[in-house]
Amino acid sequence: MNGVKRLLTRDRNLSVLSALTLTTVVVLVAALGDRFLSERNLQSMGTQVAEFGLLALAMGLAMLLGGIDLSIVSAAVLAGIVGAKFMAGDIIPITSGNENTVMIGGAAAMLVTGMACGLLNGLLIAKLSVPPILATLATLIFFSGIGTVITDGQSVPVEIPLYAEFGVATVAKIPVIFLIMCALYVVVGLMLRKTRMGRRMYLYGENNVALRFTGARNERLVILTYLLIGLIVGLAAMIMVSRVNSARVGFGRSYLLQAILVVVLAGFDPYGGSGRVTNLLLGLVLLQSLQSAFTIMRLDPFMKTFIWGAALLLIMVINHVLNTWSGRRKREKEPGTPPVAGPQPTLVDAEGSR
Repeated sequence: MNGVKRLLTRDRNLSVLSALTLTTVVVLVAALGDRFLSERNLQSMGTQVAEFGLLALAMGLAMLLGGIDLSIVSAAVLAGIVGAKFMAGDIIPITSGNENTVMIGGAAAMLVTGMACGLLNGLLIAKLSVPPILATLATLIFFSGIGTVITDGQSVPVEIPLYAEFGVATVAKIPVIFLIMCALYVVVGLMLRKTRMGRRMYLYGENNVALRFTGARNERLVILTYLLIGLIVGLAAMIMVSRVNSARVGFGRSYLLQAILVVVLAGFDPYGGSGRVTNLLLGLVLLQSLQSAFTIMRLDPFMKTFIWGAALLLIMVINHVLNTWSGRRKREKEPGTPPVAGPQPTLVDAEGSR
């Protein structure tokens, strides 16, 4: 208990986010009652947050480096389309004897496609020095274009019924895909805190020039990070396809805005070097709770987009005010330079004494 208290005291973002999440959940429970706490709604929340939670984690890793990845949704959709093409029998004809093999091949194709998208982003940023926002904006359009050409803008259905069961499977009434998301959060959180690569990702975001002088290979670090982002995006694609049993261009358009929102809400610095996976998980709980409440209240989809955009603006303003206030208090606490006793020699006095 004392450890939790120390952590909340040390991490302002965690304490604010914890209070905000708890208050929001209490208000929603009081306002919606059993409609919010029903088993069906909680399972639905766990299912819906899984793919989005992985995309938010990918965005958080990009922001740790002081960058951004605008292509995560289009890369996930492209990976989903490639995997769905396998499981629709367009690559290898499906028979009663090879369903499992084709299904595994489709899942592997999604992971490989996601990693290929991440590798392209990493090479553009590390080797060609393209700013992350421009590199990933270009690949966002590029990946969407490839998906449109492959599908002619049509949905690609999955013809293997067993794969759809993965998206609705539960363990102790908890969705399996939600458990996979939580497990990946734990793995990435430990990687960031306990491994040399994780520590270097924080250092790169704080000062990549200083990191270079330690002997670290910055370009390699950026490429590996975006490869990891691509792997997470591929996993998100696997969950997405299993949940909707198909893939199409344009799926999950709102995920990009929501991913940026939850990452900023979790305290990830857009300039890099700070952010906790624990905070990100709390931010997901908050955002998904609101999303579920909006669905229960049958809020207009366009109003949801307005609310997410307004919330992102409000969070940035609040962060700016808090950072300014914190910096001012820190400067006030710093001791001033004590005055030096006696008259100080001027330049003329110094020259005349020679």
